[in-house]
Amino acid sequence: MNSYLEKGYLNLDDITIPSVDRRAKGPVAVIECVQEIPCNPCQDACPRGAITIPGSINNIPRIDFATCNGCAICVANCPGLAIFVVDETYAEDRALVGMPYEFLPLPEKGEEVSLLDRSGAPIGVGIVERVRNAKAQDRTPIVFLSMERELSMLVRFFRRIDL
Repeated sequence: MNSYLEKGYLNLDDITIPSVDRRAKGPVAVIECVQEIPCNPCQDACPRGAITIPGSINNIPRIDFATCNGCAICVANCPGLAIFVVDETYAEDRALVGMPYEFLPLPEKGEEVSLLDRSGAPIGVGIVERVRNAKAQDRTPIVFLSMERELSMLVRFFRRIDL
């Protein structure tokens, strides 16, 4: 049995992550989809063809990290909210992580938030750098948070502090 089925959340061992060298080259998508269900919006949305679903539409999507430029179009188009964009080149010691956010009201630029890991545990504090909610991205808002670089592959959601 897969560990995530027992715990209810993923670990880094459950997903394919880009290498440290690739993450040092700029933004890149990270797909955290592990369920074999009929779904392919990420593949259809990717303008570079970096995401493919080999064989059956029920298979798990794969990403070519060398082709991905981190545009985040796939993030907004994933109905499972299972794709994130990680940019470890954002600042000298900070990373930027883009994630889907389907709650209202939307957070504001500059807002301080509590960063959460995959289990929902708080692991740090981040800053909302921007919120993108474009028609081209199916109107699913993507919130981009800056954080300490070592948290970029661990943070997968946030809690608003001031609400």
